[in-house]
Amino acid sequence: MKIKKKLNYSYIAIEGNIGAGKTTLSEMLSKGFNYRLILEQFTDNPFLPLFYENPERYGFQVELFFMTERHKQLQSYYASQDLFQQNTIADYFFLKTLLFANSNLLNEEKRLFQKLFHTLNARFPNPDILVYLHRPVRELKTFINQRGREMEETIDPIYLDKVEKAYFGFFKTQPTFPVLVIDMEGVDFVKTPCAYEKIVGLLQEEYEAKVHYLKL
Repeated sequence: MKIKKKLNYSYIAIEGNIGAGKTTLSEMLSKGFNYRLILEQFTDNPFLPLFYENPERYGFQVELFFMTERHKQLQSYYASQDLFQQNTIADYFFLKTLLFANSNLLNEEKRLFQKLFHTLNARFPNPDILVYLHRPVRELKTFINQRGREMEETIDPIYLDKVEKAYFGFFKTQPTFPVLVIDMEGVDFVKTPCAYEKIVGLLQEEYEAKVHYLKL
């Protein structure tokens, strides 16, 4: 598929709940527009399967591992930027570390984690735009089951709902950059080229630094 126009943003972060399609969209946009790609290496987290089975016991371990790995990856990326290819798409935004931790941790663990996060986050730039792919929980469960990752089979719909609330709570803080919340219910942008083209079209527009709720 050839789309002639360029995207309107140099640093794009694609976000969404588990199973929303953020990695797939990031890969498609990176390939289509020659952007450098940052993908989260979530499968390397040894605590994740344990966390899905027992969130209260393994919450701090899983979130601390995610935070340090994301920090190391982003730090390495910014230290080795290619001056001839500075456009970047990432399938996560470092702040998600704090959003998930605030949902999964309690009391002293949460306060300690917040201190560590703010120290590590101090030098990372915000994206020029954040795209959040929103799908209802029942649809997320379908996508999660279809991709067949064994460790995700035990994810509780209640947990997915909690993750969604964490994101939408962040959106209410009125971030200093544009946020596109795209309603993706019933949309398969891989099998439906026109849906992907509509997403591309959205990224060719200019937006105010606030939250924009859109539907394909």
